Amino acid sequence: LMKAGTRLALYAAALVALFIGAYAIAGAIVPDNVVKKWARASATHDGGSEAGDGADASAAANQPARGTAVAASGYLLSPVAAPTSVGTSGDLSFQVLDADGRPVTHYTTSHEKDLHLIVVRSDGANFRHVHPTLDQTTGTWSIPWSWSSGGTYRVYTDFEPVAENPRPVTLTRTLDVSGAFEPMTVSLTSESEVDGYQVTAEGDVMAGSTSMVTMTVSREGEAVTTLEPYLGAFGHLVALREGDLAYIHVHPEGDEPKPGATAGPTIGFMVEAPTVGRYRLYLDFQVAGRVHTAEFVVEAHRGPTSASTTPHAETSGH
Repeated sequence: LMKAGTRLALYAAALVALFIGAYAIAGAIVPDNVVKKWARASATHDGGSEAGDGADASAAANQPARGTAVAASGYLLSPVAAPTSVGTSGDLSFQVLDADGRPVTHYTTSHEKDLHLIVVRSDGANFRHVHPTLDQTTGTWSIPWSWSSGGTYRVYTDFEPVAENPRPVTLTRTLDVSGAFEPMTVSLTSESEVDGYQVTAEGDVMAGSTSMVTMTVSREGEAVTTLEPYLGAFGHLVALREGDLAYIHVHPEGDEPKPGATAGPTIGFMVEAPTVGRYRLYLDFQVAGRVHTAEFVVEAHRGPTSASTTPHAETSGH
């Protein structure tokens, strides 16, 4: 009689052969369109899902954060073309592809733009919030570009697709740029000075619940009351989580300002951090037709354990 060990070995080998054969047959007969459907189903769960109503906060915290994936909600960010070294000028360009691999050429306008482009170095330096131009014949977004320093950069595309109920989508890729690089030292700070303006951030950022963060703008000790609407709001706030650069984009409380209106010196934001930890905050505000960016570093603390939702706090959007 055959020994037990030998019988088991032969049985295992047979199973392996059977599995390989079945896999090969499946690969030969499954149509490409079915494969695309599988890919679409997978893409909708790639960092793009949100906790449903009543979902447990701890479960939501375990979901992949927005702004950390190249694909989400059935959309894919193409490779990004840009100058590869400091001192070289060119264009930064990319496409947003749908689930069938076709370039997206129509978007839902959000805060006066079809797409918002955020670029920042991996240590939080050299933050830029800009708006490229779309070539609708090719679906290619582009903008003139150059780099001020080397390093690894994150590129975020923030947009809303055309849909009955459009929802924000944030996709991201990284770029390596050669050239001089000096890492930035990051420490907690609630005060920022930019272009002669002093900006102070007040309020605690909470993980898992919304809280008010108030920005106050002054210049030479005087309150600034001439803040102008910029992209449909008196200010834009972006937060990036230390470690993975998860992306949060929120806007001020209140209605959209009318053209010609002014405000200040304070701008209030309802902010919700996905987890505890350190975050870089970037505030864009406009005075006399010029946009300024104030930067802060804050610590998000543990909030209430229950999940909360609010139309003013988005882990993606404008």
